[in-house]
Amino acid sequence: MPQFRKERVSELLKQTISDILTHDIKDPRTLGVTITEVLMSSDLKSARVFFSSLADGEIEAHLKGLGKAEGFIRHRLREELDLKYIPTLTFFYDSSFDHSVKIAKILKEIESTAVDKND
Repeated sequence: MPQFRKERVSELLKQTISDILTHDIKDPRTLGVTITEVLMSSDLKSARVFFSSLADGEIEAHLKGLGKAEGFIRHRLREELDLKYIPTLTFFYDSSFDHSVKIAKILKEIESTAVDKND
């Protein structure tokens, strides 16, 4: 399967799932969730959906809410998209934002230490 097809479907799913989470799902466990990336399998029958959330520390609650809503999300995807297969969705927490915040904090500490040594 051409790579561009996977990428197009991934981007389409990312946008549509984000819209569904914003407008259709009322579960409070999914509030503040942002879809960051969707990775498709080569046969387009399964998708790994990565999300981040506000710094509320409720990753497990978000995972449970998204897992509970997976059937509804797939149903809405079937209604909205013209795809041969609606993929099964597996949700994962995207910790890259957490890592970037941690690195920025460390760099700021190093910078302040360097400034203190120069004074």
